[in-house]
Amino acid sequence: MRNSRAVLFWTTFLIAFGIPGAGWLGIAPGTAGAFTGMKAPAIASPDWINSGPLPPEALRGKVVLVEFWTFGCFNCRNVEPRIKDWHQRYSDRGLVVIGIHSPEFSYEKNVDRVRQYVRDHRIPYAVAIDNDYENWNRFGNHYWPALYLIGKNGIVRYRKVGEGDYARTEKMIERLLDESF
Repeated sequence: MRNSRAVLFWTTFLIAFGIPGAGWLGIAPGTAGAFTGMKAPAIASPDWINSGPLPPEALRGKVVLVEFWTFGCFNCRNVEPRIKDWHQRYSDRGLVVIGIHSPEFSYEKNVDRVRQYVRDHRIPYAVAIDNDYENWNRFGNHYWPALYLIGKNGIVRYRKVGEGDYARTEKMIERLLDESF
C-alpha cells in the first residue's frame, strides 16, 4: 500500500508539472492535467476579438480547442500555424477554437496591440482577452502555450503544454469530433 501511494504521488507530481520523466511511467508528458476529466470552466472576458462572448451553452455539442497564448511568446508563435490549420480543417465538423490571450508582460495587456497582432497574423478564430488572468486561474494553467481540448459534453479531455506532439493533438481532435453527443 505504501509503494502504491508513492507511485501515485510521483505520477501526479510529474504529470502536473509536465516533467518529461513522466514518460517512464507510461504517461505522455503534457497530456494530462489538473482539469482533465473535469467540467470545463466558462470562459469570461470583457473583450473578444473575432467573436462575441462564447458561453458554455453556445459550445454544447461542439469540440472546443482552448489555447492559452500571448503575442510576445516565441513558442506561441510556433504553435500558431497548427492552430490556424486545425481551425480551417475542422471548424465545419464542429471544432471551435478559442484563443485566450493571457499576457506575460505589461506591454501585452494593451488590447489594441492584441487586435493588431490578430489582424496582422490573420488569426480567424475567437480570441478572449484575459488581462486579469481569470480564465488562466479557472483552468489552473501555468504555461504558454497550453492547449486544452474539451469534448462535446463540456468535459476537458486533453491538455498539451508547449510545442510539439501535433500528430497526437490532431488525433485527439479527430477522435473527439467522431464521438457522438
